[in-house]
Amino acid sequence: MTILRDLAEVLMGRTLALSILSTVVIMAAQASGAMFVLDADAFRRHVDFFNGMEPENIVNHIPNSEAWAWMVRNVPFFECPDKGFEQIYYFRWWTFRKHLKQTPDGFVFTEFLDKVGHAGKHNTISCALGHHIREGRWLRDRRYIDEYARFWYKGHEGDLQPHFHQYSNWATWALYERYLVDLDRAFVVSLLDAFVRDCCAWEKERGLENGLFWQYDVRDGMEESISGSRRDKNARPPLNSYMYANMVAISKVAALAGDDATARHYAEKAARLKALIHELLWDEQAEFFKVRHPDGVLADVREEIGFIPWYFDLPEPGCEGAWRQLTDPQGFKAPMGITTAERRHPDFRSHGVGTCEWDGAVWPFATSQTLVALANLLRHYEQSYVTKADYFDALLTYARSQQSRGRPYIGEYLDEVNGTWLKPDSDRSRYYNHSTFCDLVISGLVGLVPRGDNLVEVHPLILPDAWDWFCLDGVLYHGRTLTILWDRVGSKYGKDNGFRVFADGQQIAHSDKLSPLKGSLP
Repeated sequence: MTILRDLAEVLMGRTLALSILSTVVIMAAQASGAMFVLDADAFRRHVDFFNGMEPENIVNHIPNSEAWAWMVRNVPFFECPDKGFEQIYYFRWWTFRKHLKQTPDGFVFTEFLDKVGHAGKHNTISCALGHHIREGRWLRDRRYIDEYARFWYKGHEGDLQPHFHQYSNWATWALYERYLVDLDRAFVVSLLDAFVRDCCAWEKERGLENGLFWQYDVRDGMEESISGSRRDKNARPPLNSYMYANMVAISKVAALAGDDATARHYAEKAARLKALIHELLWDEQAEFFKVRHPDGVLADVREEIGFIPWYFDLPEPGCEGAWRQLTDPQGFKAPMGITTAERRHPDFRSHGVGTCEWDGAVWPFATSQTLVALANLLRHYEQSYVTKADYFDALLTYARSQQSRGRPYIGEYLDEVNGTWLKPDSDRSRYYNHSTFCDLVISGLVGLVPRGDNLVEVHPLILPDAWDWFCLDGVLYHGRTLTILWDRVGSKYGKDNGFRVFADGQQIAHSDKLSPLKGSLP
Protein backbone atom coordinates (compact mmCIF):
# COMPACT_ATOMS: atom_id res chain seq x y z
CA MET A 1 0.00 0.00 0.00
CA THR A 2 2.95 2.39 0.77
CA ILE A 3 4.49 1.75 -2.66
CA LEU A 4 1.12 2.42 -4.29
CA ARG A 5 0.76 5.69 -2.41
CA ASP A 6 4.28 6.89 -3.33
CA LEU A 7 3.91 5.97 -6.99
CA ALA A 8 0.54 7.67 -7.32
CA GLU A 9 1.77 10.84 -5.62
CA VAL A 10 4.76 11.08 -7.93
CA LEU A 11 2.74 10.51 -11.10
CA MET A 12 -0.40 12.48 -10.46
CA GLY A 13 -0.09 14.65 -7.38
CA ARG A 14 -1.25 14.22 -3.83
CA THR A 15 -5.00 14.99 -4.20
CA LEU A 16 -5.58 12.53 -7.02
CA ALA A 17 -3.28 10.03 -5.32
CA LEU A 18 -5.36 10.03 -2.17
CA SER A 19 -8.48 9.55 -4.27
CA ILE A 20 -6.91 6.52 -5.96
CA LEU A 21 -5.76 5.16 -2.63
CA SER A 22 -9.27 5.54 -1.19
CA THR A 23 -10.70 3.64 -4.16
CA VAL A 24 -8.17 0.85 -3.70
CA VAL A 25 -9.00 0.57 0.00
CA ILE A 26 -12.73 0.42 -0.81
CA MET A 27 -12.16 -2.25 -3.46
CA ALA A 28 -10.10 -4.27 -1.00
CA ALA A 29 -12.83 -4.03 1.62
CA GLN A 30 -15.43 -5.15 -0.89
CA ALA A 31 -13.27 -8.03 -2.05
CA SER A 32 -12.85 -9.13 1.58
CA GLY A 33 -16.61 -9.44 1.78
CA ALA A 34 -16.62 -12.74 -0.12
CA MET A 35 -18.94 -15.15 1.67
CA PHE A 36 -17.66 -18.16 3.56
CA VAL A 37 -20.76 -20.39 3.61
CA LEU A 38 -23.57 -19.05 1.45
CA ASP A 39 -23.67 -19.02 -2.34
CA ALA A 40 -24.85 -15.60 -3.52
CA ASP A 41 -26.38 -16.98 -6.72
CA ALA A 42 -28.85 -18.98 -4.64
CA PHE A 43 -30.58 -15.69 -3.72
CA ARG A 44 -30.58 -13.95 -7.07
CA ARG A 45 -34.14 -15.11 -7.67
CA HIS A 46 -35.35 -12.59 -5.10
CA VAL A 47 -33.89 -9.64 -7.00
CA ASP A 48 -35.06 -10.96 -10.35
CA PHE A 49 -38.58 -11.10 -8.92
CA PHE A 50 -38.38 -7.57 -7.51
CA ASN A 51 -37.07 -6.20 -10.80
CA GLY A 52 -40.04 -7.67 -12.64
CA MET A 53 -42.77 -6.54 -10.24
CA GLU A 54 -43.51 -3.23 -11.97
CA PRO A 55 -42.01 -0.58 -14.29
CA GLU A 56 -39.03 1.34 -12.95
CA ASN A 57 -40.39 4.89 -12.99
CA ILE A 58 -37.63 6.65 -11.05
CA VAL A 59 -33.93 5.78 -11.30
CA ASN A 60 -31.22 7.11 -9.00
CA HIS A 61 -27.58 5.99 -8.78
CA ILE A 62 -28.11 2.23 -9.19
CA PRO A 63 -30.84 1.11 -11.64
CA ASN A 64 -32.71 -2.15 -11.19
CA SER A 65 -30.56 -3.74 -13.88
CA GLU A 66 -27.49 -3.25 -11.67
CA ALA A 67 -29.19 -3.94 -8.33
CA TRP A 68 -28.02 -7.55 -8.02
CA ALA A 69 -24.38 -6.74 -8.73
CA TRP A 70 -24.51 -3.85 -6.25
CA MET A 71 -26.01 -6.06 -3.55
CA VAL A 72 -23.39 -8.77 -4.06
CA ARG A 73 -20.69 -6.14 -3.57
CA ASN A 74 -22.27 -4.38 -0.63
CA VAL A 75 -24.72 -6.22 1.62
CA PRO A 76 -24.51 -9.13 4.07
CA PHE A 77 -26.42 -12.18 2.87
CA PHE A 78 -28.97 -13.97 5.03
CA GLU A 79 -30.71 -17.35 4.84
CA CYS A 80 -33.44 -18.85 7.01
CA PRO A 81 -36.20 -21.49 6.70
CA ASP A 82 -38.94 -18.84 6.49
CA LYS A 83 -38.65 -17.85 2.82
CA GLY A 84 -41.21 -15.07 3.13
CA PHE A 85 -39.14 -13.45 5.87
CA GLU A 86 -35.96 -14.02 3.87
CA GLN A 87 -37.55 -12.37 0.83
CA ILE A 88 -38.34 -9.20 2.81
CA TYR A 89 -34.71 -9.03 3.97
CA TYR A 90 -33.49 -8.83 0.36
CA PHE A 91 -36.41 -6.63 -0.64
CA ARG A 92 -35.39 -4.04 1.92
CA TRP A 93 -31.79 -3.92 0.64
CA TRP A 94 -33.16 -3.69 -2.89
CA THR A 95 -35.37 -0.73 -1.94
CA PHE A 96 -32.65 0.97 0.13
CA ARG A 97 -30.47 0.97 -2.99
CA LYS A 98 -33.22 2.78 -4.91
CA HIS A 99 -32.79 5.82 -2.65
CA LEU A 100 -29.03 6.17 -3.15
CA LYS A 101 -28.28 9.34 -5.14
CA GLN A 102 -24.93 10.64 -6.35
CA THR A 103 -24.93 14.44 -6.26
CA PRO A 104 -22.38 17.25 -6.65
CA ASP A 105 -22.30 17.19 -2.83
CA GLY A 106 -21.56 13.48 -2.63
CA PHE A 107 -23.80 10.47 -2.04
CA VAL A 108 -27.10 10.98 -0.21
CA PHE A 109 -30.13 8.84 0.58
CA THR A 110 -33.66 10.06 -0.02
CA GLU A 111 -36.80 9.30 1.98
CA PHE A 112 -39.20 9.53 -0.98
CA LEU A 113 -38.31 8.50 -4.53
CA ASP A 114 -40.59 11.20 -5.91
CA LYS A 115 -39.70 14.82 -5.24
CA VAL A 116 -41.69 16.26 -2.33
CA GLY A 117 -42.29 19.88 -1.40
CA HIS A 118 -41.00 19.66 2.17
CA ALA A 119 -37.64 18.20 1.14
CA GLY A 120 -34.44 20.19 1.00
CA LYS A 121 -31.45 20.02 -1.31
CA HIS A 122 -31.30 16.87 -3.49
CA ASN A 123 -34.76 15.85 -2.16
CA THR A 124 -33.23 15.04 1.24
CA ILE A 125 -35.15 14.99 4.53
CA SER A 126 -33.57 14.62 7.96
CA CYS A 127 -36.49 12.84 9.68
CA ALA A 128 -35.31 9.24 9.10
CA LEU A 129 -31.60 10.09 8.92
CA GLY A 130 -30.86 8.00 12.01
CA HIS A 131 -32.58 5.01 10.38
CA HIS A 132 -30.62 5.49 7.15
CA ILE A 133 -27.29 5.53 9.01
CA ARG A 134 -28.18 2.53 11.14
CA GLU A 135 -29.22 0.47 8.11
CA GLY A 136 -26.37 1.76 5.94
CA ARG A 137 -23.65 1.01 8.47
CA TRP A 138 -23.64 -2.58 7.17
CA LEU A 139 -22.79 -1.59 3.57
CA ARG A 140 -19.25 -2.51 2.57
CA ASP A 141 -18.72 0.66 0.55
CA ARG A 142 -18.24 3.20 3.33
CA ARG A 143 -18.40 6.18 0.96
CA TYR A 144 -22.18 6.20 1.00
CA ILE A 145 -22.63 6.96 4.69
CA ASP A 146 -19.40 8.98 4.90
CA GLU A 147 -20.53 11.40 2.22
CA TYR A 148 -24.12 11.42 3.44
CA ALA A 149 -22.94 12.43 6.92
CA ARG A 150 -20.64 15.15 5.55
CA PHE A 151 -23.53 16.48 3.47
CA TRP A 152 -25.67 17.05 6.56
CA TYR A 153 -23.00 18.22 9.00
CA LYS A 154 -20.58 20.13 6.74
CA GLY A 155 -22.23 20.37 3.33
CA HIS A 156 -23.52 23.94 3.57
CA GLU A 157 -20.36 26.03 3.20
CA GLY A 158 -18.73 23.90 5.88
CA ASP A 159 -21.72 24.09 8.22
CA LEU A 160 -24.99 22.24 8.94
CA GLN A 161 -27.56 21.97 6.17
CA PRO A 162 -30.28 24.62 6.65
CA HIS A 163 -33.01 21.96 6.71
CA PHE A 164 -31.15 19.67 9.15
CA HIS A 165 -33.39 20.72 12.06
CA GLN A 166 -36.62 20.62 10.12
CA TYR A 167 -37.09 17.32 11.95
CA SER A 168 -35.79 15.83 15.19
CA ASN A 169 -33.09 13.22 14.63
CA TRP A 170 -30.49 11.13 16.40
CA ALA A 171 -27.86 11.18 13.64
CA THR A 172 -24.89 11.91 15.93
CA TRP A 173 -25.68 8.83 18.01
CA ALA A 174 -26.21 6.77 14.86
CA LEU A 175 -22.82 7.82 13.49
CA TYR A 176 -21.11 6.83 16.72
CA GLU A 177 -22.82 3.43 16.53
CA ARG A 178 -21.67 3.19 12.94
CA TYR A 179 -18.11 3.78 14.19
CA LEU A 180 -18.51 0.67 16.35
CA VAL A 181 -18.97 -1.30 13.12
CA ASP A 182 -16.08 0.10 11.06
CA LEU A 183 -13.76 1.56 13.78
CA ASP A 184 -12.95 4.49 11.47
CA ARG A 185 -11.84 6.77 14.26
CA ALA A 186 -10.47 9.45 11.95
CA PHE A 187 -13.81 9.89 10.19
CA VAL A 188 -16.03 10.18 13.25
CA VAL A 189 -13.54 12.48 15.01
CA SER A 190 -13.48 14.72 11.93
CA LEU A 191 -17.16 15.49 12.62
CA LEU A 192 -16.77 16.29 16.33
CA ASP A 193 -16.93 20.07 15.94
CA ALA A 194 -20.01 19.73 13.75
CA PHE A 195 -21.64 17.43 16.31
CA VAL A 196 -21.12 20.10 18.97
CA ARG A 197 -22.50 22.85 16.70
CA ASP A 198 -25.56 20.72 16.03
CA CYS A 199 -26.21 20.17 19.73
CA CYS A 200 -25.75 23.86 20.55
CA ALA A 201 -28.17 24.81 17.79
CA TRP A 202 -30.84 22.48 19.19
CA GLU A 203 -30.36 23.95 22.66
CA LYS A 204 -30.88 27.44 21.28
CA GLU A 205 -33.86 26.51 19.10
CA ARG A 206 -35.76 24.07 21.31
CA GLY A 207 -34.44 24.40 24.86
CA LEU A 208 -36.92 24.96 27.71
CA GLU A 209 -36.21 26.79 30.96
CA ASN A 210 -36.59 23.53 32.89
CA GLY A 211 -33.78 21.91 30.87
CA LEU A 212 -35.90 19.72 28.61
CA PHE A 213 -36.52 20.26 24.90
CA TRP A 214 -39.83 21.04 23.23
CA GLN A 215 -41.07 19.96 19.83
CA TYR A 216 -44.20 19.96 17.69
CA ASP A 217 -45.40 16.44 16.93
CA VAL A 218 -45.09 17.10 13.18
CA ARG A 219 -41.40 18.04 13.63
CA ASP A 220 -40.79 14.74 15.39
CA GLY A 221 -42.15 13.27 12.14
CA MET A 222 -45.21 12.15 14.13
CA GLU A 223 -48.01 14.48 13.11
CA GLU A 224 -51.68 14.23 14.15
CA SER A 225 -50.95 12.41 17.41
CA ILE A 226 -53.28 12.13 20.40
CA SER A 227 -50.94 13.99 22.76
CA GLY A 228 -49.24 16.31 20.30
CA SER A 229 -49.84 19.57 18.54
CA ARG A 230 -48.60 21.54 15.57
CA ARG A 231 -48.66 24.67 17.77
CA ASP A 232 -47.94 23.82 21.42
CA LYS A 233 -44.39 23.56 22.70
CA ASN A 234 -44.70 20.13 24.28
CA ALA A 235 -41.79 18.33 25.90
CA ARG A 236 -41.87 15.01 24.06
CA PRO A 237 -39.91 11.78 24.61
CA PRO A 238 -38.48 11.64 21.05
CA LEU A 239 -36.40 14.82 20.85
CA ASN A 240 -35.42 14.65 24.52
CA SER A 241 -34.20 11.07 24.09
CA TYR A 242 -32.38 11.97 20.88
CA MET A 243 -30.64 14.91 22.56
CA TYR A 244 -29.55 12.68 25.44
CA ALA A 245 -28.15 10.15 22.98
CA ASN A 246 -26.39 12.78 20.87
CA MET A 247 -24.77 14.23 24.00
CA VAL A 248 -23.54 10.78 25.01
CA ALA A 249 -22.16 10.26 21.51
CA ILE A 250 -20.36 13.62 21.56
CA SER A 251 -18.76 12.63 24.85
CA LYS A 252 -17.59 9.32 23.41
CA VAL A 253 -16.26 10.86 20.19
CA ALA A 254 -14.48 13.58 22.16
CA ALA A 255 -12.80 10.83 24.21
CA LEU A 256 -11.67 9.20 20.96
CA ALA A 257 -10.21 12.57 19.95
CA GLY A 258 -8.37 12.92 23.24
CA ASP A 259 -10.47 15.96 24.18
CA ASP A 260 -11.12 15.07 27.81
CA ALA A 261 -12.72 18.41 28.72
CA THR A 262 -15.39 18.11 26.02
CA ALA A 263 -15.92 14.45 26.89
CA ARG A 264 -16.58 15.31 30.53
CA HIS A 265 -18.75 18.31 29.68
CA TYR A 266 -21.11 16.38 27.44
CA ALA A 267 -21.24 13.38 29.74
CA GLU A 268 -22.41 15.74 32.49
CA LYS A 269 -24.98 17.38 30.19
CA ALA A 270 -26.32 13.95 29.22
CA ALA A 271 -26.59 12.91 32.86
CA ARG A 272 -28.57 16.06 33.73
CA LEU A 273 -30.95 15.55 30.83
CA LYS A 274 -31.41 11.89 31.73
CA ALA A 275 -32.42 12.87 35.26
CA LEU A 276 -34.90 15.45 33.95
CA ILE A 277 -36.50 12.94 31.58
CA HIS A 278 -37.13 10.63 34.54
CA GLU A 279 -38.36 13.47 36.72
CA LEU A 280 -40.61 15.26 34.23
CA LEU A 281 -41.65 12.76 31.51
CA TRP A 282 -42.14 9.58 33.55
CA ASP A 283 -45.71 8.97 34.72
CA GLU A 284 -45.38 6.84 37.85
CA GLN A 285 -49.04 5.86 37.94
CA ALA A 286 -49.27 4.88 34.27
CA GLU A 287 -45.72 3.47 34.31
CA PHE A 288 -44.81 5.15 31.05
CA PHE A 289 -42.77 7.96 29.53
CA LYS A 290 -45.22 10.57 28.25
CA VAL A 291 -45.59 13.96 26.60
CA ARG A 292 -45.53 16.92 29.02
CA HIS A 293 -47.68 19.89 28.03
CA PRO A 294 -46.62 23.55 28.56
CA ASP A 295 -48.84 23.73 31.67
CA GLY A 296 -46.84 20.91 33.24
CA VAL A 297 -49.56 18.28 32.90
CA LEU A 298 -48.61 14.90 31.43
CA ALA A 299 -50.71 13.63 28.52
CA ASP A 300 -53.47 11.17 29.44
CA VAL A 301 -52.36 8.65 26.81
CA ARG A 302 -49.59 6.12 26.47
CA GLU A 303 -48.00 6.36 23.01
CA GLU A 304 -45.37 4.23 21.32
CA ILE A 305 -42.90 7.11 21.67
CA GLY A 306 -42.72 6.14 25.35
CA PHE A 307 -40.54 3.17 24.37
CA ILE A 308 -37.94 5.35 22.59
CA PRO A 309 -35.80 6.01 25.71
CA TRP A 310 -34.75 2.32 25.70
CA TYR A 311 -33.44 2.76 22.13
CA PHE A 312 -30.57 4.59 23.84
CA ASP A 313 -30.44 2.62 27.13
CA LEU A 314 -31.61 5.81 28.84
CA PRO A 315 -34.01 4.53 31.55
CA GLU A 316 -32.75 3.61 34.99
CA PRO A 317 -33.79 0.22 36.39
CA GLY A 318 -37.34 0.34 37.69
CA CYS A 319 -39.17 1.56 34.59
CA GLU A 320 -39.43 -1.82 32.89
CA GLY A 321 -43.13 -2.19 33.75
CA ALA A 322 -43.87 0.00 30.73
CA TRP A 323 -43.19 -3.01 28.52
CA ARG A 324 -46.20 -4.98 29.75
CA GLN A 325 -48.15 -2.69 27.42
CA LEU A 326 -46.32 -4.05 24.36
CA THR A 327 -48.05 -7.43 24.50
CA ASP A 328 -51.42 -6.22 25.82
CA PRO A 329 -54.17 -6.15 23.12
CA GLN A 330 -55.59 -3.12 24.92
CA GLY A 331 -52.14 -1.59 24.86
CA PHE A 332 -50.00 -1.69 21.70
CA LYS A 333 -50.40 -5.24 20.37
CA ALA A 334 -52.49 -5.54 17.20
CA PRO A 335 -52.79 -8.25 14.53
CA MET A 336 -50.62 -6.34 12.04
CA GLY A 337 -48.09 -4.72 14.31
CA ILE A 338 -47.31 -2.35 17.15
CA THR A 339 -49.75 0.54 17.33
CA THR A 340 -48.58 4.12 17.81
CA ALA A 341 -51.06 4.74 20.65
CA GLU A 342 -52.66 2.47 23.22
CA ARG A 343 -55.78 0.86 21.79
CA ARG A 344 -57.83 1.40 24.94
CA HIS A 345 -57.71 5.20 24.63
CA PRO A 346 -60.99 6.83 23.50
CA ASP A 347 -59.16 8.89 20.86
CA PHE A 348 -57.49 5.87 19.27
CA ARG A 349 -57.72 6.15 15.45
CA SER A 350 -59.94 9.24 15.80
CA HIS A 351 -58.01 11.71 13.61
CA GLY A 352 -59.12 10.43 10.20
CA VAL A 353 -57.21 8.54 7.51
CA GLY A 354 -54.70 9.61 4.90
CA THR A 355 -53.13 12.66 6.52
CA CYS A 356 -50.24 10.92 8.31
CA GLU A 357 -52.01 10.21 11.61
CA TRP A 358 -49.98 8.88 14.54
CA ASP A 359 -53.08 8.25 16.66
CA GLY A 360 -52.84 4.47 16.56
CA ALA A 361 -52.06 3.13 13.09
CA VAL A 362 -48.84 1.15 12.61
CA TRP A 363 -45.81 3.11 11.38
CA PRO A 364 -42.66 1.20 10.29
CA PHE A 365 -40.65 4.23 11.48
CA ALA A 366 -41.87 3.66 15.04
CA THR A 367 -41.77 -0.14 14.78
CA SER A 368 -38.06 0.07 13.95
CA GLN A 369 -37.42 2.25 16.99
CA THR A 370 -39.43 0.02 19.31
CA LEU A 371 -37.71 -3.16 18.17
CA VAL A 372 -34.25 -1.66 18.78
CA ALA A 373 -35.48 -0.52 22.20
CA LEU A 374 -36.87 -4.00 22.91
CA ALA A 375 -33.57 -5.63 21.95
CA ASN A 376 -31.75 -3.34 24.38
CA LEU A 377 -34.26 -4.13 27.12
CA LEU A 378 -33.83 -7.88 26.65
CA ARG A 379 -30.05 -7.63 26.70
CA HIS A 380 -29.37 -4.95 29.29
CA TYR A 381 -32.22 -4.98 31.84
CA GLU A 382 -33.60 -7.44 34.39
CA GLN A 383 -37.36 -7.80 33.81
CA SER A 384 -40.11 -10.38 33.36
CA TYR A 385 -42.59 -8.54 31.12
CA VAL A 386 -41.35 -9.47 27.63
CA THR A 387 -39.18 -12.23 26.18
CA LYS A 388 -37.22 -13.16 23.08
CA ALA A 389 -40.40 -14.79 21.80
CA ASP A 390 -42.09 -11.38 21.85
CA TYR A 391 -39.24 -9.86 19.83
CA PHE A 392 -39.37 -12.70 17.30
CA ASP A 393 -43.15 -12.45 16.99
CA ALA A 394 -43.04 -8.66 16.50
CA LEU A 395 -40.31 -8.91 13.86
CA LEU A 396 -42.17 -11.65 11.96
CA THR A 397 -45.35 -9.54 12.05
CA TYR A 398 -43.38 -6.54 10.79
CA ALA A 399 -42.06 -8.62 7.89
CA ARG A 400 -45.53 -9.98 7.15
CA SER A 401 -46.96 -6.47 7.02
CA GLN A 402 -44.65 -5.45 4.18
CA GLN A 403 -46.97 -6.68 1.44
CA SER A 404 -49.43 -5.18 -1.01
CA ARG A 405 -51.41 -7.08 -3.62
CA GLY A 406 -49.42 -10.21 -2.84
CA ARG A 407 -46.04 -8.57 -3.48
CA PRO A 408 -43.37 -7.10 -1.20
CA TYR A 409 -44.12 -3.48 -0.42
CA ILE A 410 -43.11 -0.83 2.10
CA GLY A 411 -45.21 2.29 2.53
CA GLU A 412 -45.76 4.98 5.15
CA TYR A 413 -48.27 3.50 7.61
CA LEU A 414 -50.91 0.80 7.78
CA ASP A 415 -54.15 -0.31 9.41
CA GLU A 416 -53.35 -2.21 12.59
CA VAL A 417 -56.01 -4.89 12.00
CA ASN A 418 -56.10 -5.69 8.27
CA GLY A 419 -52.69 -4.37 7.16
CA THR A 420 -54.05 -2.04 4.48
CA TRP A 421 -51.62 0.75 3.63
CA LEU A 422 -53.25 4.08 4.46
CA LYS A 423 -51.64 6.18 1.73
CA PRO A 424 -52.56 5.54 -1.93
CA ASP A 425 -49.89 3.67 -3.86
CA SER A 426 -47.75 6.10 -5.85
CA ASP A 427 -44.12 6.87 -6.63
CA ARG A 428 -44.17 9.05 -3.51
CA SER A 429 -45.36 6.38 -1.10
CA ARG A 430 -43.90 3.27 -2.72
CA TYR A 431 -40.54 2.07 -1.32
CA TYR A 432 -40.79 4.57 1.54
CA ASN A 433 -37.31 4.86 3.09
CA HIS A 434 -38.48 5.77 6.58
CA SER A 435 -37.55 2.73 8.68
CA THR A 436 -35.09 -0.13 9.07
CA PHE A 437 -35.41 -3.87 8.65
CA CYS A 438 -32.06 -5.39 7.66
CA ASP A 439 -30.38 -3.90 10.71
CA LEU A 440 -33.08 -5.45 12.90
CA VAL A 441 -32.17 -8.84 11.44
CA ILE A 442 -28.40 -8.33 11.76
CA SER A 443 -28.09 -6.60 15.14
CA GLY A 444 -31.39 -7.72 16.61
CA LEU A 445 -32.50 -11.19 15.56
CA VAL A 446 -29.10 -12.72 14.68
CA GLY A 447 -27.63 -10.54 17.39
CA LEU A 448 -24.34 -9.00 16.21
CA VAL A 449 -23.78 -6.30 18.86
CA PRO A 450 -21.18 -3.76 17.63
CA ARG A 451 -18.55 -2.74 20.15
CA GLY A 452 -15.29 -0.78 20.18
CA ASP A 453 -12.84 -3.52 21.22
CA ASN A 454 -11.46 -6.69 19.64
CA LEU A 455 -14.33 -8.88 20.78
CA VAL A 456 -17.16 -10.03 18.56
CA GLU A 457 -20.36 -10.23 20.61
CA VAL A 458 -23.37 -12.12 19.29
CA HIS A 459 -26.56 -12.17 21.36
CA PRO A 460 -29.38 -13.72 19.29
CA LEU A 461 -33.01 -12.88 20.03
CA ILE A 462 -34.56 -16.05 18.66
CA LEU A 463 -35.64 -19.10 20.58
CA PRO A 464 -33.68 -22.28 19.77
CA ASP A 465 -36.78 -24.13 18.58
CA ALA A 466 -37.98 -21.37 16.23
CA TRP A 467 -35.68 -22.26 13.31
CA ASP A 468 -33.44 -25.31 12.82
CA TRP A 469 -30.91 -23.21 10.96
CA PHE A 470 -30.01 -19.74 9.71
CA CYS A 471 -26.90 -18.01 8.41
CA LEU A 472 -25.70 -14.42 8.14
CA ASP A 473 -22.67 -14.23 5.87
CA GLY A 474 -20.33 -11.61 4.41
CA VAL A 475 -20.64 -9.02 7.21
CA LEU A 476 -17.82 -6.48 7.03
CA TYR A 477 -17.00 -5.72 10.67
CA HIS A 478 -13.83 -4.15 12.05
CA GLY A 479 -12.17 -4.83 8.70
CA ARG A 480 -12.94 -8.56 8.87
CA THR A 481 -15.66 -10.62 7.24
CA LEU A 482 -17.95 -12.37 9.71
CA THR A 483 -20.14 -15.43 9.28
CA ILE A 484 -22.71 -16.29 11.94
CA LEU A 485 -24.68 -19.52 11.67
CA TRP A 486 -26.97 -21.79 13.62
CA ASP A 487 -27.34 -25.43 12.57
CA ARG A 488 -29.22 -27.52 15.11
CA VAL A 489 -28.17 -30.95 13.80
CA GLY A 490 -25.18 -29.96 11.67
CA SER A 491 -26.53 -31.15 8.33
CA LYS A 492 -27.34 -27.79 6.69
CA TYR A 493 -23.99 -26.01 6.38
CA GLY A 494 -21.42 -28.78 6.89
CA LYS A 495 -19.81 -27.04 9.87
CA ASP A 496 -21.09 -29.47 12.54
CA ASN A 497 -23.98 -28.69 14.84
CA GLY A 498 -24.41 -25.63 17.04
CA PHE A 499 -24.06 -21.87 16.97
CA ARG A 500 -20.83 -20.62 15.38
CA VAL A 501 -19.06 -17.39 14.53
CA PHE A 502 -16.29 -17.17 11.93
CA ALA A 503 -13.98 -14.26 11.07
CA ASP A 504 -12.44 -14.49 7.58
CA GLY A 505 -13.34 -18.18 7.62
CA GLN A 506 -11.69 -18.89 10.98
CA GLN A 507 -13.95 -20.04 13.80
CA ILE A 508 -13.73 -17.67 16.78
CA ALA A 509 -16.70 -18.77 18.91
CA HIS A 510 -18.96 -21.81 19.28
CA SER A 511 -21.78 -23.08 21.45
CA ASP A 512 -23.89 -26.20 21.21
CA LYS A 513 -26.85 -23.98 22.13
CA LEU A 514 -28.31 -20.90 20.48
CA SER A 515 -27.03 -18.62 23.21
CA PRO A 516 -24.89 -15.46 23.55
CA LEU A 517 -21.31 -15.78 22.32
CA LYS A 518 -18.12 -13.74 22.44
CA GLY A 519 -14.98 -14.36 20.46
CA SER A 520 -11.76 -12.46 19.79
CA LEU A 521 -10.89 -11.34 16.30
CA PRO A 522 -7.73 -13.13 15.07
